[in-house]
Amino acid sequence: MNEKENLHIETQLIRNQLERTSHQEHSVPLYLTSSYVFDSAEHMRAAFQEEVEHSIYSRYSNPNSSEFIAKVAQMEGAEDGFAFASGMAAVFNTLATFLNAGDHLISARSIFGSTHSLFQNYFPKWNIEHSYFDVKNLEQIEGLIKENTKLIYAETPTNPGVDLIDLELLGQIAKKHNILLIIDNCFATPYLQQPIKYGADLVIHSATKLMDGQGRVLGGITVGSSELIRELYLFSRNTGPAISPFNAWILSKSLETLSIRVEKQCENALKLAERLSAHQAIEFVKYPFLKSHPQYDIAKKQMKLGGTIIAFELKGGLSSGKRFIDAIQLCSRSANLGDTRTIVTHPASTTHAKLSEEQQKAVGITPGLIRISVGLEHIDDIAKDLTRALDA
Repeated sequence: MNEKENLHIETQLIRNQLERTSHQEHSVPLYLTSSYVFDSAEHMRAAFQEEVEHSIYSRYSNPNSSEFIAKVAQMEGAEDGFAFASGMAAVFNTLATFLNAGDHLISARSIFGSTHSLFQNYFPKWNIEHSYFDVKNLEQIEGLIKENTKLIYAETPTNPGVDLIDLELLGQIAKKHNILLIIDNCFATPYLQQPIKYGADLVIHSATKLMDGQGRVLGGITVGSSELIRELYLFSRNTGPAISPFNAWILSKSLETLSIRVEKQCENALKLAERLSAHQAIEFVKYPFLKSHPQYDIAKKQMKLGGTIIAFELKGGLSSGKRFIDAIQLCSRSANLGDTRTIVTHPASTTHAKLSEEQQKAVGITPGLIRISVGLEHIDDIAKDLTRALDA
């Protein structure tokens, strides 16, 4: 394929494949090998010195992971990437690569619960400090910057409150102070949003979610400039968090249907958000493409569609939340998201349960908050099940 062709993203996801082998296979094969052979002693030496491109060991690289990385990098407008065994492996290894003892990071307060745990329970062991900013008040950030601040980290849309962060403003702040900007783009996927366009240096995904889209495998990936990915690669090939060839193969194949899956899920999500907004048991509904969303204008500026996640607040708090969850019959009770199946989660008791009540409140998690990951079932069936549970 001519790399200069201006192909649409849907075409790229399907046609960006490894070169065919002598067998002329139509679908890329699975490379279940831990190591590789060399033509000669000189070839082996040159490969280990990286003077020639040649796979050495699947902890370093594998044809399947290479194809998966190439697809995501192309979608995100990045030069290179590294694929990990899980989304949290991507988060930890990316941050660990660029932070040293004595450094300071600034993060949005509204982030995934396990990322909170990294900042609060583990990074202090290595004398790495953190400060949080309110996603609704980006003006706070510059006041938090110190001499030892190395990076800014954020998710948008946020987990689980579905707030939006202005990526363009974040990029301007990071550039002004020569600080790395790292964005978790898991909720949006590169099909809906490309943070690098707005100044992000590195973009992280839990590929377990919408990239797989069917709840089958774990995976993570970080993409960015060749220079930064080189540092991440050297760190990660020695610490060993690499994705398995099988999972990379699954994820690369899954990306072929990402656009059509996400478009339909976004369509379902908007319709569902509109229907839920009218229910008397709900205090409020938050969905990026609802005009009632506080950051609707930001969503329209930086996202192609509104995403697949809805958050809403039940009247009656925790007791109402429990009754609602128990009354669900069709949708799944699970802490995952991005699946073809609609998933209902109560963040205060699951994904963010390890946060104190005060910490939950600070990121907008209330006892009655419900997160819906909208799937591909017929919208009428999804709405019927949730309405029945709300009526209960």
